[in-house]
Amino acid sequence: MAGALVTTTFPFDGGRQVTVYVPPEPPELVVFAGDGQLIAPWGGHLEAAGVPSTMIVGVHRTDDEDPMARIGEYSPSFDAERFAAHEAFFVDEVRRWVRTRFGVALPAGRTAVCGVSASGELALALGLRHPDVYGVVFCASPGGGHHPPAVLPRPLPRTYLVAGTLEPWFLENATRWADALRGAGADVVLAERVGDHGDPFWAAELARMVAWALAR
Repeated sequence: MAGALVTTTFPFDGGRQVTVYVPPEPPELVVFAGDGQLIAPWGGHLEAAGVPSTMIVGVHRTDDEDPMARIGEYSPSFDAERFAAHEAFFVDEVRRWVRTRFGVALPAGRTAVCGVSASGELALALGLRHPDVYGVVFCASPGGGHHPPAVLPRPLPRTYLVAGTLEPWFLENATRWADALRGAGADVVLAERVGDHGDPFWAAELARMVAWALAR
């Protein structure tokens, strides 16, 4: 990997790490991701695919072993107070640090929020709540804890969803979101790949997502 991985620890939640994939060239796109310990190293896949230079800012998940702690941070449907605290950290503090530390602050059309499984719910939630910040959403195999609201806000981010043919429940969740967003006039892609939950198609799809986001 030609780019570098830079990790720092923030005071949030008693110590939360953020790992940044710093590409060798100035980024044309910046991707802020939940489950960052998993997604930040996917910068190597982007290099191999030859897509335009992209920075990945990966916010690590909580170390709390209670699964509800993670879903409470990632889905606004479970623990509103916990979600709001993590939202402020993710959207405000981490983004401010990226601007100061790396000099990167791109417009919304070139700033994406990304997640897989439960953090896919986070990506969808933050994309709807902060379209002025994240003009693009990348979401793989979203969980079902957070459903599209009855009335979607405006404006809507461009959204790329992917799910595997061997994970029908997650594919159903992705389809539900794609249908709702399309029905509200959003620019949406829904890709189906052969694979199960957590299979390598998640990492492989990121290059396609980046290429799609920068095609305009």
